[in-house]
Amino acid sequence: MLRLILIQLVTTVVAAAAAGLIGGFNAFLSALLGGLCCVVPNGLFALRLLVGERTGTANPMTFFFGEFVKIALTVVLLGTVAWLYRDLNWLALIAAFIIALKSYIILLIRH
Repeated sequence: MLRLILIQLVTTVVAAAAAGLIGGFNAFLSALLGGLCCVVPNGLFALRLLVGERTGTANPMTFFFGEFVKIALTVVLLGTVAWLYRDLNWLALIAAFIIALKSYIILLIRH
């Protein structure tokens, strides 16, 4: 699971670099923030599952609650970025978010 978070982080940086080359600094920062809106909640969720597994407190309810918190945090982060960053490039933000979200395909192809 931690490999997936690392791949999401790498694809976020690559997408942000590509957006920066195409659209400039605002596109770079928008893409970076969009990808991080996916990576940060997923990383916290993975960390919570890892801790629950090691301590023996993992159960289905923990998983569903963690998934709810992950989705809520994603929505809050996206809303916060949209509210606070005035020069937001929406295309770069959404594209990097989707790329980070779907980066698990890289792991599927490798196996």
